[in-house]
Amino acid sequence: MEILLKPIVTEKMTGLGDKYNRYGFVVAKSANKLQIKQAIEKLYDVTVDSVNTMRYGGKIKTRNTKSGLLAGRTASRKKAVVTLAEGNKIDFYSNI
Repeated sequence: MEILLKPIVTEKMTGLGDKYNRYGFVVAKSANKLQIKQAIEKLYDVTVDSVNTMRYGGKIKTRNTKSGLLAGRTASRKKAVVTLAEGNKIDFYSNI
């Protein structure tokens, strides 16, 4: 099972990374905090202080088309905000 799906690279998360050494990831819905911590320590070779998780439900979206009103739903997801120990850093841009 893949624990870490993708990193969250937004302006807000970049600011948290610079100021508080926190990084965001979209993770599997069934992953717990210990699994997330172990996956990040193994993948990025850093020491994790704490893991905070959030579950987001999918939003209902509608749009008007020629054939009428279409309704749908976006996918739900789980996010993790990881605080690293002092002196550790994750560089998402090194592989570009």
